[in-house]
Amino acid sequence: MATWETALIDRRGLDDLVLALRDDGRRVVGPTVRESAVVLGDLESGADLPDGWGVVTAPGEYRLARRDDGAVFSHSAGPMSWKSFVHPPRQVLWSERGGTFSVPEPEEPRFAFLGVRGCDLAAIRTLGSVLGADPGGYTARILADLVVVAVNCIEPGGVCFCASMGTGPGVGGRYDLALTERIDDRGHRFVVDAGTETGARLLARIPHTAATRADADEACAAVDDARGRMGRAMPDVDLRALLRAARDEPVWDDVADRCLTCGNCTMVCPTCFCTSAEDVSELGGEGTERQQRWASCFELDYSHLHGGNARTSGAARYRQWMTHKLGTWFDQFGSSGCVGCGRCIDWCPVGIDITAEAARLTGALPAIDPEDRGPEP
Repeated sequence: MATWETALIDRRGLDDLVLALRDDGRRVVGPTVRESAVVLGDLESGADLPDGWGVVTAPGEYRLARRDDGAVFSHSAGPMSWKSFVHPPRQVLWSERGGTFSVPEPEEPRFAFLGVRGCDLAAIRTLGSVLGADPGGYTARILADLVVVAVNCIEPGGVCFCASMGTGPGVGGRYDLALTERIDDRGHRFVVDAGTETGARLLARIPHTAATRADADEACAAVDDARGRMGRAMPDVDLRALLRAARDEPVWDDVADRCLTCGNCTMVCPTCFCTSAEDVSELGGEGTERQQRWASCFELDYSHLHGGNARTSGAARYRQWMTHKLGTWFDQFGSSGCVGCGRCIDWCPVGIDITAEAARLTGALPAIDPEDRGPEP
């Protein structure tokens, strides 16, 4: 296996990296501040990155917070995931206008993802295994020509639990470059590891210096420290067996009393992939499109079968989501469907915490007290 040197780049080197990726004709996507959140968007230059911004996260809570340094990647997962780019929220399958039927020409996107954390890198791999089997499909085409600049997390958020899912805070699997951000009396810099020949060639095009063994050890220590500061953990039990045996547990009714079945958890989840198709007509009736859109197992109509809906209660829909995510996903795809990013906890309007609900199923936590169920919807 080829090995490459560990390097150092400064903050300006990160800007140069964005420009190098754009010079290759790639659409560079990374974190940026918009609409009071750190979201994923197109980067025209390194100036679009969220310098000096962090976030405060908790069940049902997410807000931006100014930092007292210029850190670029010291924020946890926001409302958007890379799923939006490898499995778009809406795609046109075919259209009809004036009696002419047409199918859109396949796109040939050339993406570079900058700032992919360990949990999200695992999610991209998961979506590849679920949706990438067709080499001519959208997801497979994206992943076949994707450049990934990953980021090792050194500051876990308040709802992160990637360490217990084996997906972070350090990045694993395939990446082209991996960055570990460091800010101290030696300045603002990034320890860079190349994971592929593509990454090594990219690094060679931007100003850098060789990292010392001390630099590499310091970066590893920062990631290990973040692992120890993870605020949440999934119970260390056989979740597949636990969920198989838990069909009639009172936990599901307890969750249903709080759950709004809004589907936020599935929309922000980086691995939920369910879709539905709908026909959309122009107001004047001149044309029609059939569109594929994201769907959710929390939608009442999603499980509609001939004769009625298979899951009419909120308890049944939450049980389906959690059981599939943590249990039967293994049977279908060989891994968990959860990567521990915590987005479903952040963006649940009533603060339902999947790790706490799993712990209640084990008996490690009691049921929620009716007087302590969080904000009213």
